[in-house]
Formats: sequence, structure tokens, C-alpha cells
Amino acid sequence: MNKLLKIITLGCKVNQAETESLAAGFVRQKNWKLAGPQEDADLCIINTCAVTQKAAMQSRQAIRKAVRGHSNAVIVVTGCYAQNDPKALGDIKGVDYVIGQGEKHRIIEIGSALKHLGTPKPALTCFNSPIIRHSDISGPRRFAPMPAPAAGVFRTRPFLKIQDGCNSFCTYCIVPYTRGRSRSLPADAVISEFRALADANSPEIVLTGVHIGKYGQDLTPQMDLAGLLVLLDSVNGGHRIRLSSVEPAEITDTLLQTIYESERICPHFHIPLQSGDASILQKMKRPYTPQVFAERIETIHGLFPDAAIGVDVIVGFPGEDDSAFTRTFELIEALPVTYLHVFPFSPRPGTRAAGFDNPVPAAVIKQRCQMLRRLGEKKKQQFYEKMTGKTLDVVIEIENTGQSGLSRGITDNYIPVYVENACGLQGTRVACQINGSASDEALCGKAVTAILSEQAS
Repeated sequence: MNKLLKIITLGCKVNQAETESLAAGFVRQKNWKLAGPQEDADLCIINTCAVTQKAAMQSRQAIRKAVRGHSNAVIVVTGCYAQNDPKALGDIKGVDYVIGQGEKHRIIEIGSALKHLGTPKPALTCFNSPIIRHSDISGPRRFAPMPAPAAGVFRTRPFLKIQDGCNSFCTYCIVPYTRGRSRSLPADAVISEFRALADANSPEIVLTGVHIGKYGQDLTPQMDLAGLLVLLDSVNGGHRIRLSSVEPAEITDTLLQTIYESERICPHFHIPLQSGDASILQKMKRPYTPQVFAERIETIHGLFPDAAIGVDVIVGFPGEDDSAFTRTFELIEALPVTYLHVFPFSPRPGTRAAGFDNPVPAAVIKQRCQMLRRLGEKKKQQFYEKMTGKTLDVVIEIENTGQSGLSRGITDNYIPVYVENACGLQGTRVACQINGSASDEALCGKAVTAILSEQAS
């Protein structure tokens, strides 16, 4: 009899990538399958986030909801919150295991060893205390082995994690403490997993990591992200390639030239700014100036006029006065940015910024966030309007969405679009004529031809 698995994921694309890998690893064992929305799972994994106070709160809520909703399931909590504060999560009633980042790759082994799945859950340990497996991750420099991802387990566009960890220690960021130092998946392993996804007819493969601009610097011999992309670009198939977030200082001319010369790599750049004020960037320990950031954005726009350019901004960092915020606002307003991800500053225990003076009042942070979000919405709509009449490369993700039989997809430049004439094309790429806006959040268009796949090899 099949055992049922439920995985609940919070946070970043790296967490999502690891969830996909874990799910693929379980499903390959044949006696496991993913639980449906109304099915009571035998094993429920909550992959948590701790990057902000809000993310930590949402993680706790998700754990409690899983305990209530899957009364007979073994409850396994993992992710950045589990690494950062395992005792706090272990204290939540109903949690059976708390697994730190250093042991996450062993969750399949743990799950497969449990004997009582499918029956009412007994206490796993005396006194009903959870089993905590947690270790110091500040030292390891090798990429922890995770199951290879599989096409179509969760998403039409699978993630491929190529890097983990970060050495930057920005003063506001907890990630180096929850993910450890930067380390890269060796290029031959990346190519092997990438080729498997291409051979399975994935229409798009998303390369992700905590700090992918540092890819390969820890390998022997060293390589860089541009060099890896050249290798991946030579893998045949009907796929396209998307990069997740890349730091401004790591968007080199070589990287841009590699993307420019490729017909596969999507014209989509997500770039963390965090602040447009030089003094705030220094306090954050960010390794660039507003001028360097602006130059990189203008260079990208010059090479790729229709590229999506997304930007992260932190609002209300300690010491951000009206002038500093105005400089941030005016910098973004002047640049050809497509969309914004706006985050109110969230002091994280253990980071340097948590102890900084001159906190910004919550009401001021809220007002500034609203101003930037309105600016981001304006820029997004301007970008969408610019696309009307163009023919764009769209991956069809969902057929028959309920909106008059339209399918839903995502363009190569990262615009959601409702597509006519795409019946039977889920999981494929189509050339789509953009006709206008379906809503504030999506365009509409018509599939005019399929984008033919090459023979994978």
C-alpha cells in the first residue's frame, strides 16, 4: 500500500528546490506518493523559513495547522527556522522530528525507516519529546547531497539548486547562520541533473541557490556562473534556462555577454538593491554603491530592452532617514526596473543590525513600503503595456484555468499570461501573440505556434 507524503514549503526558491528534490526522492521509492489536498498524509514535512519575523511566524502557523490537519502523520520540521532555533519548534505540540539544514538530505532515510506509517501515531519517544537532529553548519564546505530533482513532481518549470550558503554576512541577514558557507554543486553533477530534466522534456529549468553569483569559487579548479551557463547552453532539448537572483557586483560583462549570445537563457534578471543610499549600503555591508547598481541596470536594459528586471528593497533599516529613503525612491524611479519586492526591515536575533541604533518607527516603515509598492505597480504596468502586440515565448503551466477555458503560462521575461488556443499544450513552450491585459497581474494572448523541441542529448 502506498504511503502518503505532504510537504509544506515556506520561503525562498532554494527551499522550493529542496522540497522538489525531497519529493522526487520519496516518489522514486515506488511505495510513496504525494498526498492530495483532502488526503491525510502519513508523513508531513514542513520546510520552514526564518529570514524575517513574519516568515518565522508563518512557519509556526504552518506547523500547527499541519499537526491539526494530519492527526496520524509523523510531523517533520526542517529548513532555516529549524536550523536557527530547533528548540522553539520542538516545543510545538505534535512535532516528532526537527531536522537542521546539515541533516536535511537525510529526511528520506528517516522517513523510510519509520515503521508505523499508515496506523494511528504512537509516541516516538518517551515523554513525547521530539527527536532533534541538528549540527553546526558553519564549517562544511562540501555541497550536501540531495536527491536529483525530477520533472513535473510539483512544477512545470523545475528548480535545479546549483549552490548553497553565503559568505557575505550582510549585517541584516540571518541566512549565513542558517545555511552555512558558500559551496557549489560540482559542474559535472549540475550537468547530469540538468540533462536529466532536459531529457524529461522540461520546458524551462530554473537555476537557483542562495548566492549563485559565487558559483564555482569553492571548486577545484574554480569556475564561474558564466562558464557553467556555457556548458548548460550546449545541452540540447526544448527547454529554456532561467536564473534566480544574482547580486549586482556579480552581474559581470562576461555573464551578460553569455546570456546575450544564448537563445535559451531567459531575459529576466532579479537583482537585490536593498537601499539606494550609499551610507545605508555601507551599514548593511553591501559591496557596491548606488552608482554601480544603476550602471548595471542600464547596461542590462541596453542589451535586453524587453528584459524583466526585478529588484529587492529593504525599507526602514536603522538610520534610514527621510533623505536616505528619498534617494532610494528616486534611484528606482529613474531606472528601467520592471517590478519590486519590498520588505520592511526585520531585526533578526544574532545579526549585527539587530543591535543597531536609530530604529525607524513602524508607522514610517509602513508608509514608505506603501510608496515603493505603488511605484513598483506603476512600473510593472508600464512594462506590461510595452509588451502588447509582441510575440513572446510562453511556457504553458496550467490548462483550462476556469477563465473561459484559457490556459495560464509564464513568458520568458517573467509575465503571467492567459493564453487562448493552448488546449493540450501544458508543459510546452508556445509563441504567444500578446493582445493586452487580462488583469493588473497578467496579460492575455493567443498561441500562434508551438516552439519545437530539439532532440535532447
